[in-house]
Amino acid sequence: MPYFGMTGTQLNVWVSVACITAMTLFGYDQGVFGGIIVTEDFLREMGYPDPSLQGTIVSLYDIGCFAGAMATFAFGEQFGRKKSLIAGVIVMSIGAVLQTAADGVPMMIAGRLVAGLGNGVNTSTSPVWQSETIKASLRGKLIVLGMIMNIGGFSLSSWMTYGFSFLPGSISWRFPIAFQLVFSIIMLATIPWLPESPRWLLAHGYEKEGVDVLVALEAAGTTADDKFIIQQKETILEALRIEREQRPAFKDILAGRTGNTGMVKRMILGIGTQWMQQLVGINVTSYYLPLVLEDSVGLSNNMARLLAACNSVSYLVFSFAGLHLIERAGRRKLMMYGAAGQAVCYIFISAFLSQGGQSFGAAATAFFFLYYVFFGICWQGVPWLYPVEINSLSMRTMGAALATGSNWIANFVIVQTTPIGIESLGWRFYLIWMSFNAILVPVIYVFYPETSNRQLEDIDRLYRENQGMVMVFRNKEAIQTQRPERYESPEGSGELKKRRDTKEIDVGSVEHIENM
Repeated sequence: MPYFGMTGTQLNVWVSVACITAMTLFGYDQGVFGGIIVTEDFLREMGYPDPSLQGTIVSLYDIGCFAGAMATFAFGEQFGRKKSLIAGVIVMSIGAVLQTAADGVPMMIAGRLVAGLGNGVNTSTSPVWQSETIKASLRGKLIVLGMIMNIGGFSLSSWMTYGFSFLPGSISWRFPIAFQLVFSIIMLATIPWLPESPRWLLAHGYEKEGVDVLVALEAAGTTADDKFIIQQKETILEALRIEREQRPAFKDILAGRTGNTGMVKRMILGIGTQWMQQLVGINVTSYYLPLVLEDSVGLSNNMARLLAACNSVSYLVFSFAGLHLIERAGRRKLMMYGAAGQAVCYIFISAFLSQGGQSFGAAATAFFFLYYVFFGICWQGVPWLYPVEINSLSMRTMGAALATGSNWIANFVIVQTTPIGIESLGWRFYLIWMSFNAILVPVIYVFYPETSNRQLEDIDRLYRENQGMVMVFRNKEAIQTQRPERYESPEGSGELKKRRDTKEIDVGSVEHIENM
C-alpha cells in the first residue's frame, strides 16, 4: 500500500515531520558554529584566524545558501518538491562530512559552501512542499511549528557545543558538526515514501497521481469520485490554466506590466520581511553569541557558552507564544511590537556595555536574553510565512525563492561584518541594530497590509480594488486583524464566472485549494 497505508491527518503529519526536520537541521547548522568559533582546538586547527577570516569562514555558508535558493528557483519546478529536497539533503550531508574532516581553512570553507548549497535548496523547497500538501486547517500552525523547531535545532547545537567543549582534542568540534547527519538520515528515511505535492503532479500532467495524493491526504474512505476531491482537482487545474495564461514574463515584471493586483509591490513586501528579519540583528547573536559574551561583555569562555545555551532554551520556550499569537495578534502587530522591544533592548545593551565592569556586563547580558524573547515571539515565524501569503499565485514560487535568496544575502553581509564590527566599534556596534529596529516600526505600519485570518485570494481582491495603493495605514480593511466582514460573503458565482470567462479573474482568486 502507498505511504504504508497512512491517510488523512496521519499522512499530513508525516509530511510535516520531514519538513520540520529540514527546518530543525537549518537551525542546528545556524547555531553550531557559534560554539565552535570559540573552541581552542578549532582555532588552533584553523591557524587562529583573525576576525575578518572568522567572519569569512562562517558567512560563506550563507553564500552557499543563496546559490541553493537560486538553483531551486531555476530548476526546482522541473524536478519537483521531493527530488529537490532529497538532492538538497544529500548535498548538505556532503558538506557536513567535509567540515567534519577539515584540516585547515580551505577545506572548512569548501564544506561550508557545499552545506550552504544544500540548505538553500532545503529551505526553499520544504515550505512550498508543505504548504501545497498540508490541509489548510493544519498548514499555518505546522509551518510556524517548523520555525519553532528551527529554534529547537539552534538550542540543541548550543548545548551540544557546550557539552563537548569539556572534551580535549578535535572531537570537541568535529562531533557537533557531524551530528547534522542524524537529521539527514531522518529526512532520507522519510521523504522517499511520502507523497509528491498534488499541485505539482497536476501541473506536470500526472493527473491520476495527483488525484490519488488528494484522496490519500483526506480521511480514510475518501475516493476519487467524491465531490470534494473532484472540486479540489478542478480548482487546481483551473488555477494552473489561468496562471499559465497570466504569468508575466520577466521583462514584463521589470517594466511593471503585471496586471491589476500589485504583483511587484507584493513581491517586494515579501522580500522586505526577509531583509527586515536580518536588519533587526538576530544573526549578530545567533552565529556569535558566545563570542559576543566573551568579547563585548567580558565573560569567561565557559560562562559565555553556558549562558548562550541557557538563552537558547528561553528563546525556544517563548517562541511557542508566537504560535499562539500569530493569528490573534496578526502579522503587523507582532512585527511592530517586536521591533520596538528589540530596539529598547539594544539601547540598554549599548548603554550598559559603554560603562564597562562586571555588574554592567551582567545587566547587558539580561537584555540579550530579553531581545531573544521579543524575537522568538514576534519575528521568528512571520518573515517566512508572510512571503507565501502576500504573493499572488503566479508570483508565489518566484516571490518565495527571491525572498529566501535575499535573506541569505543579507545574512552573509551581517555575519561577515559582525566580528569586525565588535572589534572595531565595541558597544557602539549595537547602536546600529537599535536604529534599524526603530526604523522598521513606521515602515511596517505604513506599508505592510495584514494577512492573518484571510484567505489567500483576499489579498488579490484588496489590491485589485485599491490598484494605486502603496501606503496601507489609512485603509482599515488592509490593516485590521480580523477578516473584513464583506469578504465573508464571497463574490457571487455569476460574477466569478463572468470574470473568468472574460479572463479578468486574477490567478490568486481561484486557488481555493490552499484554503480548504
